[in-house]
Amino acid sequence: MKVGETANAGAAAYGKPLDGVRVLAAEQMQALPFATQLLARLGADVVKVEHPREGESGRGALPAMTDPEGRRVGATFLRNNLGKRSVGLDLKDPRGRDLFLRLVPRFDVVCENFKPGTADRLGIGYRACAAVHPPVIYLSISGFGNPVHEGMSRSPYDTWPAYAPIAEAMSGIYEYKRVPGEPPLVGPAGALGDIGTSLFGAIGVLAALRHRDRTGEGQYVDVAMFDAMVAMTDLVTNFWSMGVRPEGPGALLIMDGFRASDGWFVVQVGREHQFERLAEVIGRPEWLSDERLATREGWRRHLEDVIRPGIESWAAERTKLEACQTLSAAGVAAGPCFTAPEVIADPHVRARHMLVELERTDGVADPVLIPGNPVKLSKVTEGPERRIPWVGEHTREVLRAELGLGDDELDALRADGVIT
Repeated sequence: MKVGETANAGAAAYGKPLDGVRVLAAEQMQALPFATQLLARLGADVVKVEHPREGESGRGALPAMTDPEGRRVGATFLRNNLGKRSVGLDLKDPRGRDLFLRLVPRFDVVCENFKPGTADRLGIGYRACAAVHPPVIYLSISGFGNPVHEGMSRSPYDTWPAYAPIAEAMSGIYEYKRVPGEPPLVGPAGALGDIGTSLFGAIGVLAALRHRDRTGEGQYVDVAMFDAMVAMTDLVTNFWSMGVRPEGPGALLIMDGFRASDGWFVVQVGREHQFERLAEVIGRPEWLSDERLATREGWRRHLEDVIRPGIESWAAERTKLEACQTLSAAGVAAGPCFTAPEVIADPHVRARHMLVELERTDGVADPVLIPGNPVKLSKVTEGPERRIPWVGEHTREVLRAELGLGDDELDALRADGVIT
């Protein structure tokens, strides 16, 4: 699907679930921008506040393209800011801070993902925003939490800077998956720490909006990346609490990668009837009477000397997709390890509109591909997607409409570098 296109147009009459919800986001990189992009896709009006000249730090990421004015627009920014408007505002200038606080009462949700304490030092923290707009929902995303009330516990790490790999590492998943004698594999699932945290942030906002519908009260939503990763890597602590140790057999199931004629595929077998189906479909019925494979512990113990050779000899005559099609037809969960070109060309991805094409503005013919919206609603139109905003593209539009500023005042603020 291209930017500007609409899918399932038959649902257009129903509108979108967050139509009328307004979000003011002082955000950067991905841990918050992914969440606000999701809210925008569901109908929210998202106004992004960023530095009036450089923009937010995600614009400086690599790889990058250039915008119509020749400024760099990095990949991190490109994939997290569809459907938003950009206001360039210098929050370190008292006039910029005052403009932000004047905007707050016009919005339902205010959110930020600065290092803890930064929003307060800038004068745009929860207390300052709630003072001018008590019903506000205020979302703060940080590495280790940013409590504002005495009853909210502080983290011993709350002064640490954090990116996704930091929270992922501290969740235990890197050590859990580390090959003995090798360094940890960092970022094995992209920005899991960012996107996972964003999802919890979006859920928190939706819950707080629902609470406000019932009570009329605003509130503070505090989401820590470390918390989100502990929740998403649950097997680390759950398995340990149930006796699984590094020196033991590990998880008692087959959940491994196997080689086919053209690459790798993954199989998961966790129950006895699934193992029976696996043995039958690959032509190894003798496994069902083999005492070594009679238990799940035996599956793990003999993975390399019995199970892997059996599966891979069968798969050697098949492509990874053919192997998975055959296994899936027999009720055995399996999936091919796709390369990027294979993901892009996949018929499921195309049918579900899971890649959005953003036309480049720097003369490169191939579009930038951005993940689509995984939330599919039967009575809600999907799209149209709006392109990412240029730095401060909507500053005058927003300040004029929301605060009634005239051209002379806007020109003076721009001349002083307070706005774009």
